[in-house]
Amino acid sequence: MTASTLIRAARKSRRLTQQQLADRARIDQSRVSRSERGRDIDFGTVERLLAGAGHRLYSAPTQRDDAAAVAAEIRTRLAHGNTELALRALLQLNDNLVAEHGLVRGVLGLAEPESTADRAWDAAIAALVAWRLREDGLPAPAWVEDPSRYLSAPVALVIDPADPTPPLSEVPEEFARRGVLAWRDTFASV
Repeated sequence: MTASTLIRAARKSRRLTQQQLADRARIDQSRVSRSERGRDIDFGTVERLLAGAGHRLYSAPTQRDDAAAVAAEIRTRLAHGNTELALRALLQLNDNLVAEHGLVRGVLGLAEPESTADRAWDAAIAALVAWRLREDGLPAPAWVEDPSRYLSAPVALVIDPADPTPPLSEVPEEFARRGVLAWRDTFASV
């Protein structure tokens, strides 16, 4: 995760505006904005902004992207109409989570991702994190249970309109609970 994504995720997890975070961190709002865009950012500023949002910075021994970073990539891919690359990013998050265990796996799902601007994809990210963390006996972070991460009616993740919609028996439980219809074998390692 980049520092800019981390700061934005921390601020949004506390439902703060940039100005509110600036006030709490005792810096200018323009500096918050530049930091969230990845400009003029140093470690001291990151630490100060995270503290202003009520967070601390910890590191984990991994080079894998977390859910927040992957959600940002999915948002970009969807904005360009590329659902295939959005799915690849989701599958990479799956692989990242499966490859790690214990604390490091938990860290990959900890930071609340920003919305992808598509509720089905937001629900899919939450479902994947909940599934893989619980599979490893880890508690899921609160953000995965946010009502905005559930769909009121089941929806298939449409990548190719010719793909059939999976029956519920073929959908991972966490996906089915959130109303996202995705084939279980899509997430199987190859």
